[in-house]
Amino acid sequence: MALVTMKYEMSKAEKGRYAVPAFNFFTLDNLIGIAQGAANKKSPVIAMASVGAMKIMGEHTTVRMCEGVASDFGIDMILHLDHCTDYDMICRAVDNGFTSVMIDASKLSYEENVELTARVVEYASKYGVSVEAELGHVGGKEDDIVVSEREALFTVPEDALRFVNDTGVDALAVAVGTVHGFYKSEPKLDFPRIEKIHELLPHMPLVLHGGTGVPDDDFRKAIAGGVRKINIGTELKVHGVFDVSKQGYAQPGDDPRSVSKLVIAKCASIVEEKIDVMGSANKAG
Repeated sequence: MALVTMKYEMSKAEKGRYAVPAFNFFTLDNLIGIAQGAANKKSPVIAMASVGAMKIMGEHTTVRMCEGVASDFGIDMILHLDHCTDYDMICRAVDNGFTSVMIDASKLSYEENVELTARVVEYASKYGVSVEAELGHVGGKEDDIVVSEREALFTVPEDALRFVNDTGVDALAVAVGTVHGFYKSEPKLDFPRIEKIHELLPHMPLVLHGGTGVPDDDFRKAIAGGVRKINIGTELKVHGVFDVSKQGYAQPGDDPRSVSKLVIAKCASIVEEKIDVMGSANKAG
């Protein structure tokens, strides 16, 4: 199997009315756990590399690593560059073989967001690479983009329609009440807003960022309303990698190989749980 585009998987998700889970990774163990969970559930999966992770792993290494893991586990995987503000970095990712990229110009004015996003779409589309963009502000912290919960601005449905028409993006991240990182209180998603955006853009895959800590029932409601990609980052990083590694290395006589096995197993378990909620099991191929 191989790396595929997000546009390909999103079109299937829209027809089947499910969401494709997207997980951040920053180590090989982390990535293998994601692939193992997807393979066990026969689900499509999106492996997301953040800008911070890319500065460590590098574009070329990341692509080759994902190609190898997808082949070893016999799955179709989308390799996605997450929350990038740098046009040149996005171009390098496209050149090296990423199949999906996100340009995050949400902190800019509407006009500047459109201009930069349209440039990315123009470049990426030459190579068949999918483009995600963001309109509105998702609260919390994501690499170098910081927006406090109080200042977070929800996506205006009519602006979303105009933005998609102005840019030609393949997927749209919307601000509807989620935040990046762990929640300080139970999240309150604006489901009518999701439904309205989907009503205006019935064929545009909507993306929900800040999936860690969102109740399963809220995921299901968001998917019913039109969300087709849900990002999970913090949960996998903290519970799938940090906690397990700390516990593993605390055991006398343990070595990195045994800790790697624990990380892979825990990440796979988290991935499988999310796949069941998002309805993407048995949707691969």
